[in-house]
Amino acid sequence: MSYELKSARYLAREVILRAVEPGDTVVDATMGNGHDTQMLCETVGPEGRVFAFDVQAQAVEETRKRLREQGLDSRAELILSGHEHMAEYVKGPVKAVMFNLGWLPGGDHEVTTRWETTRTAVESALDLLAPMGVLVICAYPGHAEGEREKQELTAFLGGLDNRRYNVLHQRFLNAGLGAPECFVIQKQNGGD
Repeated sequence: MSYELKSARYLAREVILRAVEPGDTVVDATMGNGHDTQMLCETVGPEGRVFAFDVQAQAVEETRKRLREQGLDSRAELILSGHEHMAEYVKGPVKAVMFNLGWLPGGDHEVTTRWETTRTAVESALDLLAPMGVLVICAYPGHAEGEREKQELTAFLGGLDNRRYNVLHQRFLNAGLGAPECFVIQKQNGGD
């Protein structure tokens, strides 16, 4: 079998699949059309739990439909709320938190993640992570707010204590302006 270097979303998925085990509790901070929520439900198995957030009712309904069709709806709690409220709904520890920033594919591009709420959500996610848990964030700098989020994330995550967290930032140098980028943060053992 050969390995193919792919996209930021591919790396995010690979990290999740390596870090999460059946029975784990995880968070999809940006539900969207439910693809990541479905993958997380499949990965945690029948004993695991997925908390998924989105501010758009359309995203929640599409995800609910997707999970129901796959027989996975009992593994997830779909929450119609912004990811900045994560700590109100999720009590740690969690093994993974996944963010796919930007807007709902096929949805209104005016409704997009914003740094102010993303920062609050990322701070909550870091607090919720179990030792050796991972936080993966796909950022989309191809629009003004996406570029701002990426820049702010780079500065914020670069300032995390390296005794508590390992931080990776992946971007494809030859993919052109605005190509998706992936941030991977792992809480170290004893990182509480």
